[in-house]
Amino acid sequence: MAQLLSLEALGDVVTMTRTNAKHLAGVDEKPAGATNVEAAFGELLLKALNQVNDSQVTAVGLAQKMITDPDSVDVHDVSIALAEANMTLSMTKAVVDRVLAAYREIINVR
Repeated sequence: MAQLLSLEALGDVVTMTRTNAKHLAGVDEKPAGATNVEAAFGELLLKALNQVNDSQVTAVGLAQKMITDPDSVDVHDVSIALAEANMTLSMTKAVVDRVLAAYREIINVR
């Protein structure tokens, strides 16, 4: 696999489109007030972290509801919510670890 040299990496911002509506929902919308790429990326990152937080809150809420009123919640829904929250948190941690490793590598190159 050939890698580009820094002098060969020329171009402009490439807009990406979704081929499946379920993939990265909300990416096509422009964040309110974002005029540059950095602001748009920051908004996308915050939105993704908020979705991870929302899945954690939902899972904890369902688990608490199952404890207080077991007949109102299906155990499968609680299990699925907890597994989804665990998966999103694990994926977020993996991405953060990779970003930090890349940052450290960039710093060590200097």
